[in-house]
Amino acid sequence: MAADTQYLIKLAFNTLNLSKKFSQIINSTAGFPILSSDDPRKPDLLIVEVGEAAEKDIEHVQALLNTGEANEIFLTSDHADPALLMQAMRIGVKEFFSQPIREDEVRQALERFKKRHQEPARQLAQKKGRVFTVFGSKGGVGTTTVAVNIAVSLVQNDAGCSVALLDMNTLFGEIPMFLEMSPKFHWGEITKNIERLDDTFLSNILADHPSGIKLLPSPAYLNGHVRPTPAIMTRLLSLMRQMFDYIIVDGGQSTDDTSLKVLEISDTLLLITILSLPCLANTNKLLKSFTDLGYVRLENIKIVLNRSMKKGEISLKDAETGIGKELYWTIPNDFETTVEAINNGKPLLDIAPKARVTKNIFDLANSLSAPKEEKQKRKWSLFKR
Repeated sequence: MAADTQYLIKLAFNTLNLSKKFSQIINSTAGFPILSSDDPRKPDLLIVEVGEAAEKDIEHVQALLNTGEANEIFLTSDHADPALLMQAMRIGVKEFFSQPIREDEVRQALERFKKRHQEPARQLAQKKGRVFTVFGSKGGVGTTTVAVNIAVSLVQNDAGCSVALLDMNTLFGEIPMFLEMSPKFHWGEITKNIERLDDTFLSNILADHPSGIKLLPSPAYLNGHVRPTPAIMTRLLSLMRQMFDYIIVDGGQSTDDTSLKVLEISDTLLLITILSLPCLANTNKLLKSFTDLGYVRLENIKIVLNRSMKKGEISLKDAETGIGKELYWTIPNDFETTVEAINNGKPLLDIAPKARVTKNIFDLANSLSAPKEEKQKRKWSLFKR
């Protein structure tokens, strides 16, 4: 990133002297122009004063982070309550300044801010992984089966690539069961330690599967973990793009703010449906909702028909008419093979590598993977290592 990069700062203070002190320090630090309070531009950094109504101020800060009105937030308060500090860090606040303000602490925090934003930019120039979210039009349409087997297939058909599988079923995610794994950690470790998130911390959290994929599961039970916010998912997926060639997200069927943020970040949405009227109608509604509200562009949505049967009551043509979009892929119905794979905690490539459904999902993964030239580069790099 260029040395003359400018980061916009906005101050939200009630105390005039405090505002003047911060302004003096920031103005003497290169690269941080201060926006006026009525400037409509979104700040890169917002510095907020926490007053007597600390809980209310923290709730306001969390709302700002959730809606993305500021890329990053620092706090300052004249009472450095440890509980307040911990709460602030958990929701995504990066720095906390106790009062009276120390100039060296503010300068060091601004330098850390620069480093956080410049280093990812340099890494992204080297690697920018692609995010594929697999989303179910209804429960029970095979979303997890498709997500798991696409991830494993990508590792197999693109030698040298790195693949991460993220379970966004925020309650009782099933991916570990599908892969016969017992991960020690889940994304709850990230949400409660968001201030520590970097490539080293994330690598220690991810679980290894023999196929070569890395797994970040969801909590297996109700245990009071901080739920992932849109801001947390933005930061997490940005980091994962730098670390992996492909990130497969099992999005389940949730349409809360966090799930919608994941869809917005994703390069491609694989919307899973089956040949039933309620499911096709729901697919049509989701398609319109996601595109009309601007979360996903129509061309970035691929409709995947699961459990297709040649002699079904609804034809493929009728399905496309009902959905209002062409089917991207059709996966054949093979109930026995897929259930056997699930019950044994194995991917289809391990249970039945020659089965039609296995080859079909392998080809689906291949259609989503990098161009041939990029794969050849990875193969050559792997050979040299």
